[in-house]
Amino acid sequence: MKKRCIVTGGAGFIGSALVRQLLNETDATVLVVDKLTYAGVPES
Repeated sequence: MKKRCIVTGGAGFIGSALVRQLLNETDATVLVVDKLTYAGVPES
């Protein structure tokens, strides 16, 4: 069974690094949830 992960704050510095690592090193499906305030960057 394929794992699914939810990452809150995934557009921030630490969250985006975690999302990249999950996508590169696992076969998990990743859902990113972020409020996109001053620290969130949609491009990351």
